[in-house]
Amino acid sequence: MATSRDQLGTLEAEGSSGHRGSSGVELSGARLAAREAHNRSCQPPLSQSQCVERYLKFIELPLSQRKFCQSCQQLLLPDDEEKHHEHPVVGDVSITQLKRPSKLLYPLENKKTNAQYLFADRSCLFLVDLLSNLGFRRVLCVGTPRLHELIRLNESGGKKSNIRSLLLDIDFRYSQFYMEDSFCHYNMFNHHFFDGKAALEVCRTFLQEDKGEGVVMVADPPFGGLVEPLAVTFKKLIAMWKEGHSQDNSQKELPIFWIFPYFFESRICQFFPSFCMLDYQVDYDNHALYKHGKTGRKQSPVRIFTNIPPNKIILPIEEGYRFCPLCQRYVSLENQHCEHCNSCTSKDGRKWNHCFLCKKCVKPSWTHCSICNHCALPDHSCEGPKDGCFICGELDHKRSTCPNISTSKKVNKAVRKQKQRKSNKMKMETTKGQSMNHTSVTRKKKRRERTHQYLCS
Repeated sequence: MATSRDQLGTLEAEGSSGHRGSSGVELSGARLAAREAHNRSCQPPLSQSQCVERYLKFIELPLSQRKFCQSCQQLLLPDDEEKHHEHPVVGDVSITQLKRPSKLLYPLENKKTNAQYLFADRSCLFLVDLLSNLGFRRVLCVGTPRLHELIRLNESGGKKSNIRSLLLDIDFRYSQFYMEDSFCHYNMFNHHFFDGKAALEVCRTFLQEDKGEGVVMVADPPFGGLVEPLAVTFKKLIAMWKEGHSQDNSQKELPIFWIFPYFFESRICQFFPSFCMLDYQVDYDNHALYKHGKTGRKQSPVRIFTNIPPNKIILPIEEGYRFCPLCQRYVSLENQHCEHCNSCTSKDGRKWNHCFLCKKCVKPSWTHCSICNHCALPDHSCEGPKDGCFICGELDHKRSTCPNISTSKKVNKAVRKQKQRKSNKMKMETTKGQSMNHTSVTRKKKRRERTHQYLCS
């Protein structure tokens, strides 16, 4: 997952807002220049075709000459070595390492733009086995580089799982390791193919092969991204898949696995009513919290949303999942069937309790509040969040469109300046006091010395 946000909106993708900022204000020449410079810095240094050409040359080199620059995150040809002689370089890059580029590349870690979290092998193996058992022959991997790698490893290793995959990802570094028919540089937030129509046709051909039969999409978007633009993009991919269908199959759906935290369930189902959430907990290698084997509230909140009937999906019994005959699906061990709700209601892996007043099951840490007339945490505020504008309190608009926002900004600025002046004054008084204390101590010391000299004389 390129997990935390993959929205490289700063890249020069289609749908740019021209020379205006997000608030519609005309940008100055200096800010425009800074934006363009940043956009250029985010662009790949080489085109996809150039990367493929370099890759073909690289694999023909003897092992001793295959090198990878860790600073530039780039495969090096012999002619490149002089430019990178001061950089840390990995030597003897094997074919096995080239087949697992996510282990060779550093994960992106800028949480504000494109933090990248990668599936643990446990989750990858489960997904590959599941896709194979469901009979899929092609997998469109949207932001899932680890899954793409494992599918290709199984394909090249001649294992029973003979599945092909195509990776769509925002991280252009992967273009060094794949041919044009295996990787497309792609922004899932605005359905933009950075290499133009050629990449778009690669994706279209992949989806429509065999009249669209045997293909599934697996997407792992950044959790900081909004559900709505992702849903719009996925519907465009669905429409692309449907173009290869006859009118008789127009009601069929593209099978999808959307990997996202469980607390987005209502938003996802709002855009895709046929989706259901599986109890399987997805974990990540390089995330401190999203790990398998933890209990209680420390469990990974990441789940799989799919339009495939849940009774067809078998979760691993050895990991504690069990089959509920009443719900006709696999659930986590502590997810108990509620006879009042007539379903296994837990979302986070803990046993939930039924509230007869709310007429639904709630988290074990929640209690019913007679003031709010619903269940909530014991220390919650009964007033609840304020509706409307935070600045003027009106209900017909939000803070961002408030006509008094400029006045509010001036007031806030004045308050900040006043606090700064007060802080500076306190610092000066403290420094002055320390200085006076030092002077007083020095005078007393000199007085004692003169007294001592007088007594000794």
